[in-house]
Amino acid sequence: MPNPTIKRKPVDKPGLVSLARALSKLGAASRTVAARMIEEGRVRVDERVVTDPNLRINMERAKLVVDEKPLAEAAKHYLAVNKPRGLVTTARDERNRATVYECLPHASDAWLAPVGRLDKASEGLILFTNDTAWAQRILDPASHLPKTYHVQVNRRLEEADLARLRQGVTLEDGTVAHAAAASLLRSGEKNCWLEIVLHEGINRQIRRMLVALDAEVLRLVRVAIGPVTLGTLPKGQSRLLTEQELRVISEMLGETKRGTQKK
Repeated sequence: MPNPTIKRKPVDKPGLVSLARALSKLGAASRTVAARMIEEGRVRVDERVVTDPNLRINMERAKLVVDEKPLAEAAKHYLAVNKPRGLVTTARDERNRATVYECLPHASDAWLAPVGRLDKASEGLILFTNDTAWAQRILDPASHLPKTYHVQVNRRLEEADLARLRQGVTLEDGTVAHAAAASLLRSGEKNCWLEIVLHEGINRQIRRMLVALDAEVLRLVRVAIGPVTLGTLPKGQSRLLTEQELRVISEMLGETKRGTQKK
C-alpha cells in the first residue's frame, strides 16, 4: 500500500502557468515584482484576492485584476537602447548603482525587460521588450542570432590570435568558447580594435576569451544584434525597432528552426 506520509507534488495541467508568470507574460511586471504584488493582496483572480504567486491559472480563461484595474495583454513593445559604460543591467541594484533603466522613456506605461545583459564595463546595443516569448527565442542558444562587438584590446593581435578565437579558446573553467567571426578593424602601436561576432551566450565571453590570449579588453561595444544595429543612436537613448527589423529577426529565427528540424 502507498505510504500515506509521502506527499506527492501535484502535476501541472497543460495550459496552466503560475500567477506570477502570467502577470509577467501579460506585461504587468517582472516575475519577481509580480510575486510581491500578489503577496501584498493587490491581485484578484476571478473576483477572488489571491496571495499565492505559485497558483496555477489558465491565462486564456482567468479574469485578472491588478490594483482594481482589469489586466489584459499589453501591447508589445520592442526597443533598442545604447547603453553607456557604467550602468548595470538590472531594474533595481542592491548597491544603488545607476541602471540601464535610466535610458528608457519615462512616459512608457509598459513594463520592459532587457533581452540578455551587458556588464557594467561594457556598452552599446541592448534590446528591451515586454514580449517574453520573443525574448526567449532570441536568447535561445539554438537561434544562432549573431551579436557583433567592436573590442579594443591592450596589445596588437596577429592573425594567429584571431584564428584561435574562431577555432575555440579554453576558458579558465575548462569551457571551450568560439567566436563565429573575428577580424582586425584597425591597429596601433600598443593596441588594436577587433570585430567579434558571437552566437554563443557565455557570461563575459569576449573578456574571458581574450584573457586566455593574454590580452585585456580596454573597451567593448556591442554594435549589432542580428539586423538591429547601433547606428547613430546617441548614448543613453532608446528607439523603437522598425517593422523591417522585427520581420528580419522573425525570418532569421524561423530559418534556424526549420534548419534544426531537418537534422
